Amino acid sequence: MPLYQLLCITVHSPEYKHIQELVRQSAQHVMRAGGVVRSIDSWGTRTLPQRMRRHRQGYNYGDYWTLHFDTAPRTLKSLNGIMRQDPRVIRWSVLKLAERAEELAVEGKKVMKGSKLSAEDLVDP
Repeated sequence: MPLYQLLCITVHSPEYKHIQELVRQSAQHVMRAGGVVRSIDSWGTRTLPQRMRRHRQGYNYGDYWTLHFDTAPRTLKSLNGIMRQDPRVIRWSVLKLAERAEELAVEGKKVMKGSKLSAEDLVDP
């Protein structure tokens, strides 16, 4: 199964339970389809680079979070449908990081649970 990273910008809310429910829904969708959720990271509330419109509303602030997961492409398509319809989502993007986790290994280092690679680790010196 390919390894993906979902970056999502959600509507800012003083209570994080709305964001928490969206993250839980996304992770459970992947796991119900036989996928594996590798990590979930919150980047916090940030000012958007420009005013963004979604579902006929304008936003200046958003809550950023990422989800790293392995799943089949068919599940990715249905996850995109969920994000498209959810009124809490302003923007999202899915990146395919690798076809297999072994492709992310750098110079003999193994990719282990909880290990984090940066973009600099993937560039040849």
